[in-house]
Amino acid sequence: LNYKGFAHKMKNDAKEMTAKRKEKPAPKYVLILLNDQFHSFEYVIKMCKTVFNYSDEQGKNIANEVHNQGKCIIWGPGPLEVAELKQDQVHAIGKDPLIFNCQGSMTAYLEEQ
Repeated sequence: LNYKGFAHKMKNDAKEMTAKRKEKPAPKYVLILLNDQFHSFEYVIKMCKTVFNYSDEQGKNIANEVHNQGKCIIWGPGPLEVAELKQDQVHAIGKDPLIFNCQGSMTAYLEEQ
């Protein structure tokens, strides 16, 4: 290949790669909250209000689901960057002041959809 042929091939390869990237949508993620014995319903409701701007009713529903099912999707699906931000915000809430032996925030993890 001469320079012109090589440049043409590179240009076509770049177009192919761009087309392939456009075909596949970015993965979506959900944030899942895990139940434990160290956080109150009030904590979950307040955390949902603070991080997600959910209503008290939405917070109560999440608290009930995480309590009864052991886990609950609390956000998503959405882009990874936003999911990571929401996870950091949940973890930043810290310990539950209503529970004496609470050591820190609730556990929330990301799952690809």
